[in-house]
Amino acid sequence: MLPRRKFLTAALSLSAYQIVSGKGFSKTADPLKLTGKLYPKPLKKGATIGLIAPGYRFAEETLTKAKSVLRKMGYNVYCTERLSKPYGYFSNTDEERATDLNHMFENKVVDGILCIRGGYGCTRIMHLIDYGVIASNPKALIGFSDVTALLNGIHQMTGLITFHGPVGSTLDDGYSQKSLIDIVQKPKENRVIRNAKLTKEQLIDAEYERYTINPGEAKGELCGGSLTLINALIGTPHEIDFTDKIVCIEDVEESPYRIDRMLTQLIEGKTFKKASGILFGVCKGCNTSNNPNSFTLKEVILDRIKPLEIPAAYGFSFGHVEQNFTFPIGMEAYFDADRLKLKIIQKPVTK
Repeated sequence: MLPRRKFLTAALSLSAYQIVSGKGFSKTADPLKLTGKLYPKPLKKGATIGLIAPGYRFAEETLTKAKSVLRKMGYNVYCTERLSKPYGYFSNTDEERATDLNHMFENKVVDGILCIRGGYGCTRIMHLIDYGVIASNPKALIGFSDVTALLNGIHQMTGLITFHGPVGSTLDDGYSQKSLIDIVQKPKENRVIRNAKLTKEQLIDAEYERYTINPGEAKGELCGGSLTLINALIGTPHEIDFTDKIVCIEDVEESPYRIDRMLTQLIEGKTFKKASGILFGVCKGCNTSNNPNSFTLKEVILDRIKPLEIPAAYGFSFGHVEQNFTFPIGMEAYFDADRLKLKIIQKPVTK
């Protein structure tokens, strides 16, 4: 159940919009950005997880495995027939993918929502989302990669706390499962998110190196995810305002010059330089180039981020890696760049 103050904030905001516009949220109306936060309920054992595929198509064995893993974790699983009707490189048409997302929030049987995989397509359905339904039915939405667009966009439009974490295709990992459970099933105040222990191979892999870019401490709400998707939101109604935020960034299989270009675009924008802190996950496959004169990934990151003098560090265990921790978009957090420490200050779900 929502805390009384949070519930009233959301209800009054929604009512104000209905009075002014003469109608509630809809897939065609411009939604109102709510100022309060909405907290989903915890996903305890026995909860029902709704599976969606809001972007790229997936292999049927991926769905089978995701269901099996979730059931072993103690959850019930629900999905609709819309889930697997491939349309080109998408899992279904834009309209059907958006309908499935809206349905999962509206369906009273569903307690939380997990994306089966990432992959392009989420930005194509943002205008088809029924934000009013989401605001009236706050639930945990979990995913990463292209799902970055949904996590940040839905939070901005409704105030709902969303979760950057594993998708169905990457959930079969002990560290990732424990981190997800710690955040959405067994939350506590001042939860420290601990990085995974690196393997011998990872210790000598430059992409996994953990280092401080700029020293210092920061507090602020968490935002971000995939660098490519953060940039894809620029110029849209869902563009992220980084002011006083702790920005989390990762990407996969992008050449150093592409990382350079995307970071430069953020830096030249209106609010990125106003961020309180910057956390990089592991940018897997982003340290290779066919150009013998290429900068390394680390050189690009230091060159672009260090002059900002914002507390920043690289190498946190999130992103397109096997061990992918969960963090709540929209929640207040504490970040220590010197010690590579991230702490979630408040519980991201209701009691």
